[in-house]
Amino acid sequence: MHTLYTRVALTGSSGFVGSNLLSVLNTAGYMTLSFGRQTVSATRNFELDLRNRFDIQDTLCEVQCLIHCAARAHVMDETLDDPLAAYLQFNTESTLRLATQAAAAGVRRFIYLSSVKALGESTRIDEPFAYDSPLAPEDDYGISKARAEEGLREIAARTGMEVTIIRPPLVYGRGVKANFAAMMRLAGRNLPLPLASVRNKRSMVALDNLVDLIVTCVSHKDAGNQTFMVSDDADVSTPELLSAMTRAYGKSPRLLPCPPSALSLGARVLGKSVVAERLLGSLQVDIEHTKQVLGWTPRVKLEDVLKEMALDSVV
Repeated sequence: MHTLYTRVALTGSSGFVGSNLLSVLNTAGYMTLSFGRQTVSATRNFELDLRNRFDIQDTLCEVQCLIHCAARAHVMDETLDDPLAAYLQFNTESTLRLATQAAAAGVRRFIYLSSVKALGESTRIDEPFAYDSPLAPEDDYGISKARAEEGLREIAARTGMEVTIIRPPLVYGRGVKANFAAMMRLAGRNLPLPLASVRNKRSMVALDNLVDLIVTCVSHKDAGNQTFMVSDDADVSTPELLSAMTRAYGKSPRLLPCPPSALSLGARVLGKSVVAERLLGSLQVDIEHTKQVLGWTPRVKLEDVLKEMALDSVV
């Protein structure tokens, strides 16, 4: 194992990304500590509730690199009276408290799993977000991630601890839930859908590709104090995605033409404008900087992952 840091701590190790990342780290021979509210197997566990004023500085003295995956996830149908306050508490304030304690404990590198939402909600076709695009969040979740990034850069400048920021778009793979899982089920039923005329482009990242990049950022000497965009490096339109999902079930896609403007109008009437934006709009990221700095390329392809997911899902 050729690594820069071998003693690694991880938050969010029971989550979708974190659980898969932990498995890869352990298999690769890293000494891993897990921080969270749930105990996970095959590692040393320490309690950490990011909603509280925690102090884990003494424990962090054992590690060289801390990967921070835990977060309050983006919620489509938010019910809190003040969601921004909740996002800031969990995603911003706790992140900066954790980073401050890590720096004081002598942690050499802090890897932060941010989000493309720190840059905004959409792009023009073939005008992707890049690693140096300005922060311009449009919702509470994105604001919390952007402010965390700003604070982490200040901590890095003040303390000398390296900070690596990774901004994934939509992450998919076996075990994914929410909208992507719903789209898979819909594609498996192979109902005729009026989406054939949509001409958008969206970047996504397979879970295995994201995990591989994070591990690369632990081991690569040039990953410190860098911001990396990540994707499968193969953007797709909504009809292309749904067609690939349908083929993963061994079926022929049945998509019907309909003007996107009519779909958008219908969504507004039904109060589903946010859903329509994800189906009709574009959101692309440019990973050239990531590939050049790290010599990294995505390892798995969309079609192969969808076939694995189709085997797991119940239509």
